Amino acid sequence: MTLIEYKKVFLKYAPIENFAAGIELSGQEVKALRNKLGSLDGARVVARGGEAFIVGMTIPPYQVANAKKDYDPERARKLLLNKKEIALLADAESKKGLTIVPIKMYTEKGLIKAHIAIVRGKKKEDRREDLKKRDALRETGRVLRNK
Repeated sequence: MTLIEYKKVFLKYAPIENFAAGIELSGQEVKALRNKLGSLDGARVVARGGEAFIVGMTIPPYQVANAKKDYDPERARKLLLNKKEIALLADAESKKGLTIVPIKMYTEKGLIKAHIAIVRGKKKEDRREDLKKRDALRETGRVLRNK
């Protein structure tokens, strides 16, 4: 079940490779995510020192009145990946033009997972082409439905 999603990711980026990763969260962050609170807008993944972190993801406190005084909603959250995957992410991060972004947070067998992808940014012309294709598909769908 999808908890939160970065909806504009496929408009801005072209995916190259996908990963599923566990994520290290506190209890109140888990409760907030299960209530579909949070945002992946502007979030990215960085690989440093043999570890991977999601930076820029916002998870507000579950209950504002009971939140810790030092709670940071935009703190870096550690991703749980194996060494090969982290090495692959670090290699992709070092290449020019590639970015690693979280696509969505979802639950699997009671655990919260992050779906991340290595992506390449789209140029303005590519975005326009995608919008034209989507509009054409929508229009053909309307025509077929009305027959």
